[in-house]
Amino acid sequence: MKKIILLFTMIGLISCNGNAQKETKKESKTYKVTKTEAEWKSQLSALEYHVLREEGTERAFTSPLNANYKEGMYVCKACSTPLFKSENKFDSGTGWPSFDQEIKGSVAFSSGSDYYGREEHCATCGGHLGHVFNDGPKKTTGKRHCINGVALKFIPNK
Repeated sequence: MKKIILLFTMIGLISCNGNAQKETKKESKTYKVTKTEAEWKSQLSALEYHVLREEGTERAFTSPLNANYKEGMYVCKACSTPLFKSENKFDSGTGWPSFDQEIKGSVAFSSGSDYYGREEHCATCGGHLGHVFNDGPKKTTGKRHCINGVALKFIPNK
């Protein structure tokens, strides 16, 4: 009987810890671009709103930007801030557009665990982009910015 009680106690502790780590509190910060939720909803599709404003995640391998290797710039879908250069994009095999570095000053990072990665937001509007991990290309930065394609707009070089 003691073993059963111990087992259920362990399961309860593990499940509480796992859920607590998954919850992220968006740090209250004032951004250069601010809009009401109604304004964001009118500007963004339902999926874009879910990812950018509610910190959701699009399904892997659904973004056409995942397989885009044209030269150009990736900007925030919500405010057009330049975030990533095409020369820093690589195929991580994860199903999301991945970059080994951001354009300095354009991405804000919030606290997070190494397991789930640190959250990334647009530094201009606060839109949720994705997460950064320490398992990227070792020959460059060692970082993998795993970004929701729906949070990006691609602007090709002319």
